[in-house]
Amino acid sequence: MPTSDFDSILGSLDGLTEQMTDRTMRWSAINSGTANLEGLAQMADEVTAAFTEAGFEAERVPPAPVTEVNDKGDVVEIVRGEACVFRANPTANRRILMTGHLDTVFPKNSHFQTPVIRDDGTLHGPGVADMKGGICVMLEAARAFLNSPYADNIGIDVILNADEETGSHASAALLARMAKEADIGMVYEPALPDGTLAGARAGSGHYTFTVRGLAAHAGREFDKGKNAILGAARLMLAIDELNGVRDGATINIGVIDGGVATNVVPDTCVVRINVRARKTEDLNWVDAEIRRVHEETDLGDGITAELHGGVHRPVKEMKGGTAELFQLVKKAGGDLGIGIDWAPTGGCCDGNNLADAGLPNVDTLGVVGGKIHSDQEYAHPESFVPRAKLSLLIMLLLASGKAPWPKRLDV
Repeated sequence: MPTSDFDSILGSLDGLTEQMTDRTMRWSAINSGTANLEGLAQMADEVTAAFTEAGFEAERVPPAPVTEVNDKGDVVEIVRGEACVFRANPTANRRILMTGHLDTVFPKNSHFQTPVIRDDGTLHGPGVADMKGGICVMLEAARAFLNSPYADNIGIDVILNADEETGSHASAALLARMAKEADIGMVYEPALPDGTLAGARAGSGHYTFTVRGLAAHAGREFDKGKNAILGAARLMLAIDELNGVRDGATINIGVIDGGVATNVVPDTCVVRINVRARKTEDLNWVDAEIRRVHEETDLGDGITAELHGGVHRPVKEMKGGTAELFQLVKKAGGDLGIGIDWAPTGGCCDGNNLADAGLPNVDTLGVVGGKIHSDQEYAHPESFVPRAKLSLLIMLLLASGKAPWPKRLDV
């Protein structure tokens, strides 16, 4: 697939490295942790201005209701930020869905707030790779395409949600609905540090157990108490027995909250676990087994357990239209002199959701960077323009008919 027909269009991105770096740094300096609604609203204003200037129509979509279990074991509703939806050529028959997220893992009080360019040229700051730099790549690729002679051939929809880092619970329905209207998905999570893309992704689920007993004075009325922590321990030991039964299916008992003092028999214990599996049948098995163990385990006289949660990221497999799309990306990368390879990962993202809705997608089209979710997060500015060209060329090849459209996964 020669790129000579597209040289001038691709060349329109040349010289944008500094501009894209500056924008990424400005956005990185806005704290937009998932719970920081003020910062998320500021980011939403920023991206809305940028995408409307690039030719998109803008819409804000309120979050769906979300509940979680607090440290006391009570189910409470939590508020998430609005999602930004942008559309170009809304009546086009062929549609590309681009997705990204406004939120980061860094809370409002994080010590990691200020982006800098290090002596080695890397950009260091919160969200520079995951994924404010990725949004910049998406923006410039889409802008260049909309300015090309092929712009009318494809409609582009963009979702920038505000809760990806906590599982996209408040935006899952929006992702599913718009994925069903599209032909391919392009997701702007960062590539791996060596430029490798994520291929197949494990599915995931979050589960919270609230174990309840009866409080009592540990000295005066110890025998009247019903120890919730012991009940939780019995339940977690039974659940841990599921590890190793199926290859690639893991259950991590991650957080335990319980008790108020050593001289009080604890009446409440909250346990949070995460599960991962690389095959759909294994993820379904883990979910069913956790529920079975919950029902069957003897926690002790007078001790009960409530279960909240379940699978929230289905497995994404490298098959069908997704495999076809990866081949297109690899060939486009080769035409640009970008080596493209991919590897399976246990991590999850919105690409899982899109695949579950039947949409072939590549979900690591963002910048090259690393150490995400830590205060050492970095991105390589020199990757910004090449990655934007990669997305642009994929769109040009599809819009011009030089590449076939991958089959939807639900066809």
